[in-house]
Amino acid sequence: MTPAINLLQCAGCDFQVHEYRHNPGSSAYGQEAAELLGVPAERVFKTLLVALDGNARRLAVGIIPVVRRLDVKALAKAMGAKRAEMADPIQAERVSGYQVGGISPLGQKRLLPTALDHSALEHETIFVSGGRRGLEIELAPEHLLALCKADAAALCR
Repeated sequence: MTPAINLLQCAGCDFQVHEYRHNPGSSAYGQEAAELLGVPAERVFKTLLVALDGNARRLAVGIIPVVRRLDVKALAKAMGAKRAEMADPIQAERVSGYQVGGISPLGQKRLLPTALDHSALEHETIFVSGGRRGLEIELAPEHLLALCKADAAALCR
């Protein structure tokens, strides 16, 4: 069990857990998940942490399809900030409680301001990390929005 799965169980949400054998040599975690689970990569979303307005302590989360790139300006705007930059990976792990490549938007140590790319709403279900490499959670994007207290926004280039 991971904090993400525990949160979903406590919330009573419908979800499915999908496991696969992660290749330690792979750093394209989301693409690997899509390929090994046999699902379209557009339905697999990655969780990215950013620092807002140059403040390493003011973090936010962007959840985007693994096949796209984060538009940090769009995420900053969605968060009411002037600018954003990718958070340091070590800080992202410390703040989220998860390892890079397995950072889940669910069950983080503390709830951060979060935005989900609006393309998620085109799908009945999407996949996000379950809290470790090789573990994905499939759930309705509406459930993810509610549990993360997130907004949907255009976040990709």
